[in-house]
Amino acid sequence: MREFIVEADGGSRGNPGPAGYGAVVSDAATGETLRETAEYIGVATNNVAEYRGLLAGLHAAHALDPAATVHVRMDSKLVIEQMSGRWKIKHPDMKPLASEAARVFPPGRVTYEWIPRERNKHADRLANEAMDAGAKGQQWSEPASTAELDTAARAAATTTPEPPGDAAAGAARVRDALAAGALAAGRTSTVPTGPGPDAAQPGAPQVKAGADTTGTAKADADARAAKAGADTRAAEVVAAPGWAPADMGAPATFVLLRHGETPLTPQKRFSGSGGSDPSLSDVGREQAERAAALLARRGTIQAVVSSPLARTRETAGIVAARLGLDVEVEDGLRETDFGAWEGLTFAEVRERHPDDLNAWLASPDAEPTGGGESFAATATRIAATRDKLIAAYAGRTVLLVTHVTPIKTLVRLALGAPPESLFRMELSAASLSVVAYYADGNASVRLLNDTSHLR
Repeated sequence: MREFIVEADGGSRGNPGPAGYGAVVSDAATGETLRETAEYIGVATNNVAEYRGLLAGLHAAHALDPAATVHVRMDSKLVIEQMSGRWKIKHPDMKPLASEAARVFPPGRVTYEWIPRERNKHADRLANEAMDAGAKGQQWSEPASTAELDTAARAAATTTPEPPGDAAAGAARVRDALAAGALAAGRTSTVPTGPGPDAAQPGAPQVKAGADTTGTAKADADARAAKAGADTRAAEVVAAPGWAPADMGAPATFVLLRHGETPLTPQKRFSGSGGSDPSLSDVGREQAERAAALLARRGTIQAVVSSPLARTRETAGIVAARLGLDVEVEDGLRETDFGAWEGLTFAEVRERHPDDLNAWLASPDAEPTGGGESFAATATRIAATRDKLIAAYAGRTVLLVTHVTPIKTLVRLALGAPPESLFRMELSAASLSVVAYYADGNASVRLLNDTSHLR
């Protein structure tokens, strides 16, 4: 009995918004890619698109061999948990899609596994290609077979190498080789024409050349019928009041407020959890009042959580009083301990502890002089605090009043950015950032990093 691996993904630019899916079927024994499929599906949510990707992958596998067993891999925890039967399916748009997916193969012939997003890049790329094509009023089409892609890659490798990083030139050579291969084969398969390898492609959705398309055509028709009502409702969804539209139930939304200025802030001195614990300056209190007024106008904050340090508790108290809420103190939101650097400027640290500073700038595992806290240790603490708060405030919008490093770390982790990105973010006093955490493990980030909006 053959075994297939199905990797699928879907996305929505707006959630709901222009959406598409991608799916890949490969041979479990050899790893060979047997079929790729993708489609722009109009306005839908992320989850509708993910389920449509699952359906397309299952139907493509069924068309190849209806007697096969299938192992599905997706980075949508929601879809995996629901199709595995561990989570209930409550959303009316999800139920018909899940029901159809369960009928493609007999019970027991399909297993499900959640994988991190970085291991689902193939399907993610196809979904984005489909959405790119939809933005141009086109549909995705597969440019060439796997063998032709290999031939094109070898052809590109024999040409004169471009400078490192010149991806556009390399992509252009691959496209040229693909076009030449298609013409030599006597057919007019369309190849991408955009600035990079993920550009949209004209033409109708296709499967691999020479394959039986009957099953896929039926799958597309069935999927369109199943989603007709769902897409109509998705197009009519209006975002609920708050910082992000609801999806699979409201996300846990963290509105991140950096504390107002202290006397150390304008001097740009290290001010962590191991120093003098300064209070707000007059400017800082005014900033907190303005932040409170803005958040009161929004009317979305349901709880306030603060770092234990004086400047954050004072900022949180000003905002909470305006909102009529209490303040919960969470020790995990404290600032990094900068050890012997507390109260010093960067230039003073450079003069007194040059080797330690260089090591700190080069590695997130390096600690500030005198037994301070490394950024790696801070990230571990912040990730644990994030998970604790997501569980405590599921579906709610919570104001977290904290510091530069915790906020940057939450944003970095949500974006999947490397540790060195901490040094590339500017975070003003009393600035706002937002991270929404969804049930499938994904997150979205919104930045409002400028105190001018508080004036």
